[in-house]
Amino acid sequence: MNRNDRRITGYAMVGHALVHTYELAVPILVTVWLAEFSATAATLGAAVSVGYALFGAGAIPGGVLVDRFGSRRLIAGCLFGMGLSFGLLSAAPGVAGVVVALGAWGLAASVYHPAGLALISNGVERRGAAFAYHGMAGNVGIAGGPFITALLLVPFGWRTAVAVLAVPGLAAAAVGSRVDFDETAAVDAVADGGDAPTMEVDSVQDFLAASRGLFTAGFLVVFGIVLFNGLYYRAALTFLPELLGEFLSPLVGAAPLGPLSGGPAAEFDLSRYLFTGLLAVGIAGQYVGGRLTDAVEPERGLAAAVAVLVGVALLFVPAAGATWSLLLASAALGFALFGLQPLSQATIAAYSPPDRRGLSFGYTYLAIFGVGALGASLTGAVLTYASPIAVFPLLAGLGTASLALALVLVVVVE
Repeated sequence: MNRNDRRITGYAMVGHALVHTYELAVPILVTVWLAEFSATAATLGAAVSVGYALFGAGAIPGGVLVDRFGSRRLIAGCLFGMGLSFGLLSAAPGVAGVVVALGAWGLAASVYHPAGLALISNGVERRGAAFAYHGMAGNVGIAGGPFITALLLVPFGWRTAVAVLAVPGLAAAAVGSRVDFDETAAVDAVADGGDAPTMEVDSVQDFLAASRGLFTAGFLVVFGIVLFNGLYYRAALTFLPELLGEFLSPLVGAAPLGPLSGGPAAEFDLSRYLFTGLLAVGIAGQYVGGRLTDAVEPERGLAAAVAVLVGVALLFVPAAGATWSLLLASAALGFALFGLQPLSQATIAAYSPPDRRGLSFGYTYLAIFGVGALGASLTGAVLTYASPIAVFPLLAGLGTASLALALVLVVVVE
């Protein structure tokens, strides 16, 4: 990589890591808010769904803003907005305040993926390496967000912990806005003409025409697959620390680890370690899923990964009867949940034309993170009106719907 490539890649890596750090800090905080605000799981599930929905819903307008104003400014604004939102969250007086703060975070974070992907596509000549590093940074944030949040809850109350989390976003925005690079340096270096953005949307009519051209029968099926995968993702992760605590309690006891006793530390239990470990296993899943995209047809690989998720959902409750099997089931969930992502991305690319690739990912991010945010509400409602055990049939149902659509693609390809 040349100097410009390294600077852009580093800037994008920091942005990607922080987006997912903030995203996955929320499930850890939910376990505290359930007691702090005396709220039901259904109420908090609906509250966090607002931020997660806006995280996805802003992807398409975010892409339009990137074309108008450039990636550097959008990413800097994203980082500043996320830091400011978590500062606001630290002062939230109740559930309504959480809704407002997380809604502001979702709007700020929503522009990152179209901005970051466009920046690498347009500015980095060695894009393959840049995308690899970019993906790894995102996974570091996914695993690091809950781990760092849980560690901060040991010496601090949740409000102080959230205020500390706000600092990296604000600092990264200040530094990143001053980094010198050419964000269009690779436009002329693109040889294949297929990966660089080529579609200009100057009007509503242009946008509607491009959308009509994108939504072929095949892309509609892919859109449905990623939508159900997004629901599964959010339904599984939002309350997972709480669910793991329910399963671990009769196995190892509800008490936290020895030195972690009293005050806010009393809330730091083994379930949060296990949740962080599950997300860390997802890094290996991403690697394997990425390698599989070169070895098998993406439709087949995606169908296989979704089938594993269905199996994990069906077997999770029986596996929770023993510590070792619960650990294995948690690892399998993390591996499969993140391992399907590169397979999903490869399938999206296979069913979208090169000059509509950016728009295709805008729509699919809307499905995964926007519509998928309803998964938090679904899980919250199940926990409130049914039981933790009932969450996993819900996950199996969502996975089965995705699997049925994935098998349609396999049959069509054959």
